[in-house]
Amino acid sequence: MTVDPIQVALVVAEALEACQVRYLIGGSLASSMSGEPRTTLDIDMVVDLRPNDVPRFVGHLKGAFYADELTLRRAAAEHSSSNIIHLKTSMKVDLFVMGGTPLDEEQMTRRRRVRISADPDRFLYVYTPEDILLQKLRWYRLGGETSEHQWRDVLGIVRVQAGRLDAAYLQRSAAILRVEDLLARAMPETGMP
Repeated sequence: MTVDPIQVALVVAEALEACQVRYLIGGSLASSMSGEPRTTLDIDMVVDLRPNDVPRFVGHLKGAFYADELTLRRAAAEHSSSNIIHLKTSMKVDLFVMGGTPLDEEQMTRRRRVRISADPDRFLYVYTPEDILLQKLRWYRLGGETSEHQWRDVLGIVRVQAGRLDAAYLQRSAAILRVEDLLARAMPETGMP
């Protein structure tokens, strides 16, 4: 069976929207939209989930996902992460509850709405190119700067978005996340100043 992560993400997004919970797509799915495509085996979503949102959210997922309500409620209270599993495909969706970085609120506000399909029109909210670049730099740093996948995603975004990235926002935000050295290293590696 072919697993389409975008279709799975749409189901989760619809459940979140029904609960009026803000979200955005992150990880390799978002970096593929802003950079060079890469296959992914899971989906990363940043969610503005509160403990009292969890029962309704789990109710909307019932039958399509395995979702542990207690674990999700704990993640919402602690601003940590949890996951749900799409039953038909066994695809994992990692949910990162906002509050992990000082930029979470700004990045959620900056998110962009991307049309995924037409007839009917379907949309997903994703990180802006600048914000997924920053998140990839952050994860690269947190992983001990060893992940070739993360670094390749960083370089792919810089190459594809060449000349369109908001350099001032990137510099300011990279300093807040303490990844300004990695940002400076990524730019020349792609032939950009």
